[in-house]
Amino acid sequence: MSQVNFGERYFATRERISQVVNGIKQLAEETHTELGDSLSTRAFDNDLGSPFLFVVCGEVNAGKSSLINGLFGRELCTTNILPETDRVIWYRYGAPPRDVTTTPSLEERYRPIEFLRDFNLVDTPGTNSLVKGHQEITERFLPVADLILFVFPVTNPWGAATWNLISRLPPECHSRVAFIVQQADQRGEEDRSIIVQHMADLSTKRIGIVPKIFTVSGKLAFEAKRAGSFGEKDYLKSGFPALEEFISRRVCDSAERRSALQTWRTHASTALRRIEDRIDNQTRVLANQHHFLESLEGEIDSMREGLVARLPKHLAGVAEVFETEAVWVSNSLKKSLGVLRSLFRVFVGDRTGSETESLFIDRLRSAVESVAESDGRDVVTACRDHWKKLGLRVKESIGTEIEDASEVEEKLEQARVRFVNRIGRAAHQGIGNLHIRKDLEREIRRRNLALKSFTATTLLFLIFGAICGIFGFQWLPFIACGFALIFAIGGIFIAIITKWRITRVFRKSLLDTCGIFAETLCADYEDALRIFFQDYTTCLNSIRKHLSKEKLAIEPKVGRWHDLFLTLKSIEQDI
Repeated sequence: MSQVNFGERYFATRERISQVVNGIKQLAEETHTELGDSLSTRAFDNDLGSPFLFVVCGEVNAGKSSLINGLFGRELCTTNILPETDRVIWYRYGAPPRDVTTTPSLEERYRPIEFLRDFNLVDTPGTNSLVKGHQEITERFLPVADLILFVFPVTNPWGAATWNLISRLPPECHSRVAFIVQQADQRGEEDRSIIVQHMADLSTKRIGIVPKIFTVSGKLAFEAKRAGSFGEKDYLKSGFPALEEFISRRVCDSAERRSALQTWRTHASTALRRIEDRIDNQTRVLANQHHFLESLEGEIDSMREGLVARLPKHLAGVAEVFETEAVWVSNSLKKSLGVLRSLFRVFVGDRTGSETESLFIDRLRSAVESVAESDGRDVVTACRDHWKKLGLRVKESIGTEIEDASEVEEKLEQARVRFVNRIGRAAHQGIGNLHIRKDLEREIRRRNLALKSFTATTLLFLIFGAICGIFGFQWLPFIACGFALIFAIGGIFIAIITKWRITRVFRKSLLDTCGIFAETLCADYEDALRIFFQDYTTCLNSIRKHLSKEKLAIEPKVGRWHDLFLTLKSIEQDI
């Protein structure tokens, strides 16, 4: 036979409430919710942790000890034909095992037996005992007992001492009384029915009610439980199944204990509502902090838009720089297209187009980067001033420290350098997209072709004149040199004319593309500012990390609160 677990449903509910209470206390600590002493561990142990107290009363040798042994399947109490219990014995949980004599009439026995954690037993020496003080101590336990078992021997269930004690019970104890007719295996079923009927009649006369009456054999139940599965038949014959079911039901249906369960469920529910309010408040605070962060990001966007609004002024300056550099590089081109230089390049190759473009790109990029450098310093100053004012606001609104000014300064300097480099690259690419080199090289190739023709013709006439001179012709060398001079003068004239024309066309084409270049640079400039402020907003990462950490901390708390709430609802249904 397996050990009977009295009140299993009650203890399961109590354990669930205990777990919920502990969970609420832990959650309250994590959410910094003040609960006071509403969920005190000491109060919980006093209300729900106190063991059930069973008091077993009856005359000497009525079978009280056998009843106790039969209930718990072990020889807790010594049994004998002669009276074994000469004092009130209070069985309690404790380790190591020990017996403590509290008074000459009361002995406390501590045993490391698990069921004694939840059930204390009081075994009395007998209602007809002559030992002084027994009756007084027995009557002291009765008012606080959860269950009072009056044990009667089947041979004589009319003992006056026991019935007199029953008669003296306060009315509030009547509902906690049960009658046990012991040694029932010594009588037949008919005799047991008659005894039960007579006891019911006598109980009605004595206390006005009829408690539950059970006819059992403690000895038979004890032996059946010790025999294990082989004792099932004897266990059923012992009458203990009905008694144990009654005890278990009494444990589960105890009005006092159910009231205590309900009280603690209410305490837990109230505490849970406080935690809910606290979590809601923390959630609202976190939402406000997120709004504050969004407002900071909005401020940074407004700063960027304010600087973008200054673009027309900056673009006017860029256009002026472009025109200045266009005039300068045109003059430089004019020098490069000089007659002697042009004639020299006829023989060594002409790279005037690429050199002119590179020169223009370098000078314009340098000029644009100079403008961007000035703007970058202005942006850094604006961000630095904004950051100085931000620290106190963040501390007041979020309660966290922002990044150190030196770290922000380093980030801003890096962002400024990247900003200037982006604008420089944009200027380089913008000029490349204008294709000024393509048109210039086409015109220079035409010019060089013409110059090559005149130069070649001049050289041919000179060579022809020299040959004629060698062979002694008198007038032909002069004539050939004359034609060579004419073609040389023509080449010089063509070089001068084309130099002015190419320079004028080149300058005009550059000036015509000034607007296109400014518009292209405008979009690039705006993108560079956007990226700059994106770099600046990374300084807010400490705030973002703080808010993310707070959010991640709240989410599991909300989940645990929800689990505790559902468990409490389930416990409410069980109660």
